[in-house]
Amino acid sequence: MHTVFSLLILSLIISRVESSAQEWTRFRGPNGSGISPATNIPLKWTADDYNWQIDLPIQGSSSPVIWGKRLFLMGDDVEAGHRSVLCIDADSGQILWRRDYSLQQHYLHRDNDFASATPCVDADGLIVVWSNPDQLLMTALSLDGEEMWRRDLGPYKGLHGSSNSPIIADGLVVLANDQMDPKRFSWYLPEGTNMDPGKSFLIALDRKTGETRWKVDRKSELAGYATPCIRRSGGEAEVVFSSTAHGITAVDLQSGHIRWEIDGIWDNRTVSSPQLFGDLVYASFGKGLSGQRFVAVRPEKPGSAKGELVYDITKNVPLVPCFVVKDGLLYLWTDGGIVTCVDAANGEVHWRERVEGEFYSSPIWIDGRLYGISKRGQIVVLAASREFEVLARMELGEKTFATPAIAKGVMYLRTQTRLYSLGKAP
Repeated sequence: MHTVFSLLILSLIISRVESSAQEWTRFRGPNGSGISPATNIPLKWTADDYNWQIDLPIQGSSSPVIWGKRLFLMGDDVEAGHRSVLCIDADSGQILWRRDYSLQQHYLHRDNDFASATPCVDADGLIVVWSNPDQLLMTALSLDGEEMWRRDLGPYKGLHGSSNSPIIADGLVVLANDQMDPKRFSWYLPEGTNMDPGKSFLIALDRKTGETRWKVDRKSELAGYATPCIRRSGGEAEVVFSSTAHGITAVDLQSGHIRWEIDGIWDNRTVSSPQLFGDLVYASFGKGLSGQRFVAVRPEKPGSAKGELVYDITKNVPLVPCFVVKDGLLYLWTDGGIVTCVDAANGEVHWRERVEGEFYSSPIWIDGRLYGISKRGQIVVLAASREFEVLARMELGEKTFATPAIAKGVMYLRTQTRLYSLGKAP
């Protein structure tokens, strides 16, 4: 009887862990990897295969996140003068609630919007972040849309607007806030612009209360857009950040102490987010419309304050799309539509091919395939293998910058004004 009871408890624990693992709680899902355990997303489909598709009352490029049967996304309505958070029933596409916030118009990159950051979510609710030049605001909402707390983190300086996505880890909300130094753009900015640098920092807030748990001041050079990830080693957790001014930085998750850093590796903006493979950390930088350098680094040894460069790639590197690493293979999908497959451990190139199109959306890995979506809404499916193969192409028919979300066997695709549900739960 005792054995049966123990097995029952164990099965409940396993079930709860598996359920949690199937959520899509932050930008690019589990630890920002872009990898889903789903096995029943179709390779090819038509409009008739969607579970549902809806017109959104807002538009934008914030990627969806999911908890249970609730999907969350953000966007704006410039004419109406607000930006909004939507909660959508993942089974039906019905909008469950909407929260609108006033919008202060300011200069943005032509492809950015006023609510482009991706929120993060857990069992207690949703964390959203957005900014204007006077304010970087973080707000916690319950799963029912009730405000729990908000924090004004001060002014925000970024030439192209912000897109800083938060993450939740071990009772903390973590955000990278890398702002620009206007002196680097003195030739571009209007006469009379305040040339004081923005106040950059890394910050962790208490998930329940919003109180600051730690804050690490940073140099300001160029606004950063990379979302951090969590690296766990020897029972300890560290947050990995990438930025122009500091390169790659690992910060102890609980204390905010900088554990190691490798700087001086680039001098331009970081957009693509850091990724992990074994004891390696990946990151990249770029400028203009393309990436310039991808690096794989390793902490020298526990307790060391430095990291070592293992290898780098300077040809056909992504600026905006994030990387995918799975089964020992690393995939670099560039903004200009060139995809490279390399050995994740040493950078040896297996293939490099052009798939056509321009890309902001990051590729995701599902069941041995890579799904990428071009800016104009073409879905390109590649075999995730040592051999290059285009498996399928489909059209969403509209501008698309968001990265899909996958939860419980269903994929959700967001264009600028529409949302689609595809696939069946096992």
